[in-house]
Amino acid sequence: MLIKAISKELTQVLFLDGLHLITSIGNNMKNVLIELKDKILLRKRPVIESVNDELKNICQIEHSRHRSFANFLTNLISSLIAYSFFPKKPAIKYDPVETN
Repeated sequence: MLIKAISKELTQVLFLDGLHLITSIGNNMKNVLIELKDKILLRKRPVIESVNDELKNICQIEHSRHRSFANFLTNLISSLIAYSFFPKKPAIKYDPVETN
């Protein structure tokens, strides 16, 4: 598995655009404080990747040669509907609790 390093500048640009990038800390990276919910989601990464794998391989959601935007939307929506009928779907149980 090849993992590309993400520069500090790119992270800051994405943050200014409203995107919060969550990555695990590599060997040559400095420790940074991340929120607890981000740590939990980072630990649940295999579950998220298994959902993506099911969508791509079983529901065939990744088809890149559509001749029109309507065909793309039809394929996307039909794949998501097919996924909704799966008897077992991986899930992340995450209930945030607000404290003062």
